[in-house]
Amino acid sequence: MATAKKNSRKGQGRLAGRVAWVSGGASGIGEGVAELFAREGARVAIADNRPAAARAVARRITATGGTAIALATDVANERSVARSIAATVKKLGRLDIVINNAGIVEIGDLHTHTEAQWDHVMGVNVKSMFFAFKHAFPHLRDATRGYVVNLGSISSFVGQARTPVYTTSKHAILGLTRSIALDYAAHGIRCNCICPGITETPMLWEHLNVRSDPRAALNERLNRVAMGVSLSPLDIAKTALYFSCEDSSGITGTSLTIDCGYLTAAEWQCTGPTAFQQPPKAP
Repeated sequence: MATAKKNSRKGQGRLAGRVAWVSGGASGIGEGVAELFAREGARVAIADNRPAAARAVARRITATGGTAIALATDVANERSVARSIAATVKKLGRLDIVINNAGIVEIGDLHTHTEAQWDHVMGVNVKSMFFAFKHAFPHLRDATRGYVVNLGSISSFVGQARTPVYTTSKHAILGLTRSIALDYAAHGIRCNCICPGITETPMLWEHLNVRSDPRAALNERLNRVAMGVSLSPLDIAKTALYFSCEDSSGITGTSLTIDCGYLTAAEWQCTGPTAFQQPPKAP
């Protein structure tokens, strides 16, 4: 039965014959994207700076009849990205889809951040997308139809407490998405941005684990979400799939928010006291 299922998937799916490069594909949203794309017929390159974890995802995909390779990649290093893209084309034959998913967060107030912390977050979250597109472009152009999907966040639109560099990087991704869409449409390349809300990933828990009760902190957040639930990596991967095939033909330079209604209303709990609740000091 298992063999028949594997064989029945060959050549089928919305991404049959396509090759996708997924940064940060060893966990969270990237892992969900890699697995869904493989099920839809794509050959997938999992680019991550955690080679063992990337290989584990690739093995799981191949064990179920898909095609995947793991590539040790430091997305903030141009040479590493260039090697990763080149290896994808060499091993998988072409490149049609770039999923810029890799991201990190630094938690703390802006005045406490070092220059190195700022550069590290901006390098992984934004500069990596520049590197990936730069080196993928010749291959995306040759594919006649190329797809680039950048992962933003609801923090691409609003602030988030004590994540100033992360929030800045996510705002920047929207501008980069629009620029790529505008400048490269003539080459048959579409570029769009996905902006997830609360998604249960290792990064979310990294953010919440600084709280005394992380689970309570998550529940507190979900109380501000219209649907009252968090998202899964698969929820986001489904939208990445939509943007990576002709189901979304005609759509470029846009962003799609997937947040279970988080941004539908402006609500805020002031935990106070704030300095504004006191009269100003005399000059």
